[in-house]
Amino acid sequence: MEIAYRTLGRTGVKVSPLCLGTMIFGRATEESEAHRIIHHALDNGINFIDTANVYGRGVSEEIVGRAIKGRRTEVVLATKVHSKMGERPNDEGNSRRHILMQVDESLRRLGTDWIDLYQLHRPDPLTPLEEQMDALNDCVRTGKVRYLGVSQFPAWMMCEMLWVADRNHGAPIVCDQPQYNILNRQIEHEVAPFCLAHGIGVIPYSPLSGGLLSGKYKRGIAPPAESRVAQRPGMGQRLSEPMFDVLEKLEARAQALGKTLSQYAIAWTLANPAVTAPIVGPRTFEQWLDNLGALGWEFPKEEVEFIDQLTEGILSTLPIKIA
Repeated sequence: MEIAYRTLGRTGVKVSPLCLGTMIFGRATEESEAHRIIHHALDNGINFIDTANVYGRGVSEEIVGRAIKGRRTEVVLATKVHSKMGERPNDEGNSRRHILMQVDESLRRLGTDWIDLYQLHRPDPLTPLEEQMDALNDCVRTGKVRYLGVSQFPAWMMCEMLWVADRNHGAPIVCDQPQYNILNRQIEHEVAPFCLAHGIGVIPYSPLSGGLLSGKYKRGIAPPAESRVAQRPGMGQRLSEPMFDVLEKLEARAQALGKTLSQYAIAWTLANPAVTAPIVGPRTFEQWLDNLGALGWEFPKEEVEFIDQLTEGILSTLPIKIA
């Protein structure tokens, strides 16, 4: 497959139009399967891998590190910091103490000397932005990190971070990781336009809306035993009758194009000019192969218009919020 690489924000770094997410590696996905997915991705030109220190309390990073050993220079490697990594009061957040401690721990687990994209996983209202940016800038200055990013930050806060970096002659953020999919388009109001205007890359997670857009859920049929709906109490409420109405219409459009619903949904995110690379998180190698099918074709303009009409006025009535 020929990959059309994209530039990550206002950097010179080229990344694949899909980013391999590794949140469930070491949990739902065994290490051998994770290695198989990672090596297939690299062999086929997918060079962008995203993880986080909190995924399995470091297990995901360790698996990724072992998988890319000997292939580190092929990978644009991203990880994140913020979440609780211990039981002590300073084992979470975006304080200088926590960031500088955790970047070293991530480097150790990943088995690398540098992280290409280091992201604040969530905002931290208790720590001044100046302190957060100063700590991140030190990570860049010392060579431990190449570029900085955030995840689930509002547009106003990203704007303030750019101001702080400019005022202090520090490294700016170059990437944002929000949630974005056909059933959750909130970033289109402020975040996506802001990122597009200021040259910030967007690598959205959950392009399949937590599995709703995977095609695995069918009206009148029990959810697969390994699915999130089957395993998490309360998630079944998302599969309402109005939701099935939407999913069935989308799947029919996908099939008319010779694509699966998941390929259709991922390709839709790629059609947004603000999006750099959606993050896909396959549980199995077969799911990974299906995700790859989102590449190599252009999402039709008429399908964009169809989805605009389909989702207009109904998203507020559907149980689309994902924890």
